[in-house]
Amino acid sequence: MNPYVDIILRSGAVYLFMVLALRIFGKRELSQLNSADIVLILLISNSVQNAMVGSNTSLEGGILAAFVLFLMNYLLKSFINKSKFIKELVLSKPQILIHDGKVEYKTLAKLGITSDDLDEAIREHGVENHKNVKLAMFEIDGNISIITGENDLKQTHHKRKIHKTLNEL
Repeated sequence: MNPYVDIILRSGAVYLFMVLALRIFGKRELSQLNSADIVLILLISNSVQNAMVGSNTSLEGGILAAFVLFLMNYLLKSFINKSKFIKELVLSKPQILIHDGKVEYKTLAKLGITSDDLDEAIREHGVENHKNVKLAMFEIDGNISIITGENDLKQTHHKRKIHKTLNEL
C-alpha cells in the first residue's frame, strides 16, 4: 500500500477513535484541565502518533497526518451542522444542574460532577451559593453557565468566556 494512503487511513481511524472516546468518557474531561489531564493529553498524543504515521517519520508524513486531522475535524463539524442524527451521536445535550436554587443531584451524579465542582463554578461566576442561582446548565462544551437574579435576570459567564448580558445575546 502507498505509505501516504496508509497515513491517511491511520490518521482518520485515530481521529474517529478519539471523537468516540471523548463522547464515551465525557466532555467534562475537556472543560477545565488540571495537571493530571494535561499529562493524559500529552501521553495520548504520544501514544497515537505511531498509530497515525507508522514508521514514516518524514516531514511530509507528519504534515499529511496533521492535514488529515484538520480535514476530519472540518468534515465532522460540517456533518454535525447538517445532520441531526450525527449531532445527537457526537454531541450531548445541555443538562440542568440547578433550577430555581435547587440542585439536581441525580444529574450531577450522572455527569460525574461533584458538589465541590459545582460550588467552584458558582463562585467563579461571582455567586455566593446555589440558592441564588436561577439556572445552572452544563453546556455541550463542558462549561457551566450560571444565570442569577429574580426580577432582573443576569447571566454570568465562566472566566474564559466573553462577558455578555442576556440583553446582548
